[in-house]
Amino acid sequence: MQFPESWLREFCNPPLSTEQLAQTLTMAGLEVEELKPVAPPFTRIVVGEIKEAAQHPNADRLHVCQVDVGQAELLTIVCGAPNARVGIKVPCALVGAELPPGEDGKPFLIKVGKLRGVESYGMLCSARELKLSNDHGGLLELRSDAPLGQDIREHLNLDDTLFTLKLTPNLAHCLSVYGVAREVAALTGAALKAPSFPVVKVSGADRLPVKVSAPDLCGRFSGRIVRHVNPRASTPDWMVERLARCGQRSVTALVDISNYVMFELGRPSHIFDLDKIHGGLDVRWGKPGEQLKLLNGNTVTVDDQVGVIADEAHVESLAGIMGGDATAVSDDTQNIYVEAAFWWPKAIAGRSRRFNFSTDAGHRFERGVDPSQTVEHIERITQLVIDICGTADTTCGPMDDQQVNLPVAPTVSLRVARASKVIGMALTQSQCADALTRLGLAISQSDGIITVAPPSYRFDLQIEEDLIEEVARMVGYNNLPQTPPLAPITAKVRRETQRSPFALRRSIAALGYQETINFSFVEERWEHELCANPNPIKLLNPIASQMSVMRSSLLGSLLQVLKFNLDRKAQRVRVFELGRVFLRDAAVKNTDATVEGFDQPMRVAGLVCGSADALQWGHKERPVDFFDIKGDVEILLAPRRPVFESAQHPAMHPGRCARVMLDGVAIGFVGELHPKWRQAYDLAQAPLMFELDLDALLQREVSVFKGVAKHQAVDRDIAVMVSEKLSSHADLMDAIWSAPTAGLLRNAVLFDIYRPKSAKDLDAPGSEKSYAIRLTLNSDDATLTEEQIDNATQAVLASLLSKLGARQRT
Repeated sequence: MQFPESWLREFCNPPLSTEQLAQTLTMAGLEVEELKPVAPPFTRIVVGEIKEAAQHPNADRLHVCQVDVGQAELLTIVCGAPNARVGIKVPCALVGAELPPGEDGKPFLIKVGKLRGVESYGMLCSARELKLSNDHGGLLELRSDAPLGQDIREHLNLDDTLFTLKLTPNLAHCLSVYGVAREVAALTGAALKAPSFPVVKVSGADRLPVKVSAPDLCGRFSGRIVRHVNPRASTPDWMVERLARCGQRSVTALVDISNYVMFELGRPSHIFDLDKIHGGLDVRWGKPGEQLKLLNGNTVTVDDQVGVIADEAHVESLAGIMGGDATAVSDDTQNIYVEAAFWWPKAIAGRSRRFNFSTDAGHRFERGVDPSQTVEHIERITQLVIDICGTADTTCGPMDDQQVNLPVAPTVSLRVARASKVIGMALTQSQCADALTRLGLAISQSDGIITVAPPSYRFDLQIEEDLIEEVARMVGYNNLPQTPPLAPITAKVRRETQRSPFALRRSIAALGYQETINFSFVEERWEHELCANPNPIKLLNPIASQMSVMRSSLLGSLLQVLKFNLDRKAQRVRVFELGRVFLRDAAVKNTDATVEGFDQPMRVAGLVCGSADALQWGHKERPVDFFDIKGDVEILLAPRRPVFESAQHPAMHPGRCARVMLDGVAIGFVGELHPKWRQAYDLAQAPLMFELDLDALLQREVSVFKGVAKHQAVDRDIAVMVSEKLSSHADLMDAIWSAPTAGLLRNAVLFDIYRPKSAKDLDAPGSEKSYAIRLTLNSDDATLTEEQIDNATQAVLASLLSKLGARQRT
């Protein structure tokens, strides 16, 4: 929230400098994000009046002006502004004046100069030249009653500072200049000038029929009719200036009055064109399908979760957010209806974000606005309307105030001992009572306990901790003792059988992958296509339409990264992500780390596309294939040996997808992208990918010492014919290792697959292929004999025959 310091000091003027005031507010929880001067530094610029303006004899676009600056003689100043004319008062820089620095950062000094042969003793200034605005259309015209020779800084109140506060959501009572002044008075003890609300004389009897049909939406609705106003009246300069310094541009007098009271007192209000209202008003929840054109030009469709103000024909306003265009005041408005209401914060919260915009009114109402002073604030608005837009025929109707469902704040108790413990310093009951009293809270005391009845404008005081915070703010965070924490320090040692996620990231990066970090909310289409998930977890308030659900797989995010890189001509992409996925699981209960009904496991996924290796001269380039990424998975799980079995995955190629099994438990999938998704993503080459449970990858076996073999190993190559239907390498290895070799078999490697040239139909019954396997045999006791080698080899062949129906190739 932004406001000028001078306005704040009208309500409360403590004996503090600007910097001290900003520090006081910040240390009380009202963070001053920025202090900005209203105008940059400049000197010797005064109010001047143009007495004469003659055409320059040597230039068509210049005028020779005689300017009165309150001195004995008129100053001759050459000016090229299009609006330089006799009778106007403008800023005049005298000789020796220093203007604001230019783009080079150096101040601009005014000297006696000669323009086209005519000497000029000063300079007439525009707002842009004084760095007051970007308007460069001509001279800055001042009020006709501006005193000649008065310093322009004093005349325009330019020695002022703009405060920008960064308020937390619980400080709704500070979303106004008076609200901040109330805090300053409590913090400093300076006198607070409370605003007065004199009752405007009622001169008419008209009332607008209003019905509050939704008491859970609107707790209080106040309003009155004012007739025969002048909507074309000019907003006073002082009001335009204050609105501008609050970051609000002037619109029309009626709109400016409503905005001014909002910044002054924190009360958003709305002024309707009475003649555009059909019948009366009904404050209710919207009906599905109802449409409303707003003041910002947008047309929105409401539902039964959005509050509206409607007349007998149409919806006229979004409750507590923004008015409608149909009943907006204009230059033709004659009669108005001034409305101020209390909207329940929960009924307003989040509604404006549904329509992708936010308003100052919605920002305040969803945090809570004082329900007790709607009538007083309407009196303030009415008086300003009469003063600024009033005519000889202006009449003011009686106040209509409907109180249907006002909040009742329960009392909150503060235990002094508890406050001392939480704040970390010794506090007496009188100190706590004084702090709360200075904030304007009504208190009652007993032994060690202070009971507070929160005022109507404090929606944030609900529990004991809220009162403790108020006490800490009043005592001053900078006054709290600096007490170091006392606690035993116990190192959290990771078990040797477990590695850290960081170590896993390093291992994956060592394989040539680059880590990516992606959003956990993704496009709903990905869940349907890549995960076969018909019911993904949907977000209530997505930040974008293409990020509307929570992901149940990391693969979609990696495919998006791949597509992004390929579109930018990347030749070789190897990426991975370690992140959380979100699954529905009714078995999950609420705990400190879980949410009922939702499982949130951590997973690791990787994706490779392009060549298997970086381009080099040593060997020919080849595209990456299934066995490359399968090897990467084996490296990550080593020394444990995973088993890969054929499986189906909605994102992967039906014949090139494997389930990864570890100790009999499925831990993920590895495979090639499904052809239809490759076509849908317009990929020239099919990427390979894997997705595994993080917990399985973090577990590792502890290294065990094993001596080097003392005797020479023996290799034997065997070739067996097996059926074409055998596709599992794991089944082959299981059959070999289950052979009774008396512990002599140390290793087995499949190094060749051969199909006879005569085999034409691989799917024909009886079709066979040849597997060539190298067996490594050794013994710890002695050098192997030929008999031992033959017996072990025959045992392997016998096991292959019995388990796979294999026969030795001849």
